[in-house]
Amino acid sequence: MSNGRAISSSVEPDIGSTSILKDFLALIKIGIVNSNLITTFTGLFLAFQFTGKSFISNLDLLLYGLFGTGLIIAGSAALNNLIDRDIDPVMTRTKSRPTVTGRFKAPAVLALAFTFIALGEVMLFAASPAAGLWGLAGVFSYVVLYSMWSKRKHVSNTVVGSISGAIPPLIGWAAVEPSLGMGAWALFLIMFAWQPPHFYALAMRRTEEYREAGIPMLPVVKGFERTKKSIFGWILLLFPLPFLLSELGIGFIVLATALNIGWIYFSIRGFNAKDDLKWATSMFIFSLNYMTILFVAMIIFSIFI
Repeated sequence: MSNGRAISSSVEPDIGSTSILKDFLALIKIGIVNSNLITTFTGLFLAFQFTGKSFISNLDLLLYGLFGTGLIIAGSAALNNLIDRDIDPVMTRTKSRPTVTGRFKAPAVLALAFTFIALGEVMLFAASPAAGLWGLAGVFSYVVLYSMWSKRKHVSNTVVGSISGAIPPLIGWAAVEPSLGMGAWALFLIMFAWQPPHFYALAMRRTEEYREAGIPMLPVVKGFERTKKSIFGWILLLFPLPFLLSELGIGFIVLATALNIGWIYFSIRGFNAKDDLKWATSMFIFSLNYMTILFVAMIIFSIFI
């Protein structure tokens, strides 16, 4: 976008203010890497539990699955930073990224990104061909379908981006059980439905920044009321999905249902909220806690099946 390029040219790179390590971690979006590794591990662990395979005897699959997934996500995130370096200066939370400040030049970022993706894919294919193929699907959906295509052109960009965010548990599961099972697809659907309300809440908080950057996020194009309705609809869609994991037992179903009821309650309150941004912040925080509690619960309850 022209706005991004104009602002980018006026930014003074403050390269000395941050460490190389901090900038490297920002380049690969370490927070996204870590959060996706949680869902990858859940897919791996549930596959072991559901298939009866020995966890201890297959530690190689665990290592290949986790390290391989971490590498391809890190590489894809670096490519995303490179693609977005013209619009990142507009947004407060992204204007200090090393691809904006000039700490890391484009050729170096490209080399690092493709090296990480290649190494990650080698590890995933070592776990199983299915894990490797799902890894490639994840890279393609994030880098091409989301970053290069839908993010700047379509209001449905968040939904498109949710595809890549839902693939890590499939990679983890495929490392153990290449044919996948109902449990794997349940994890995929839960992750897919969770992301729009999570990111719509974030987008509401950053609406003006997205508007200035020219990114057609739902709150920018349709407004807050339409966004609230979409959040509510996606949470309703999410409500029955934990029942696909009924093998985890009634305790898990009760917990998941309680979390969903709580999220629906807070979503409904948004229609009468006096402070939309404060409400969006509380919804964003709830969504983070929701996913953490739900996926940790999956692992715990799976031990007792």
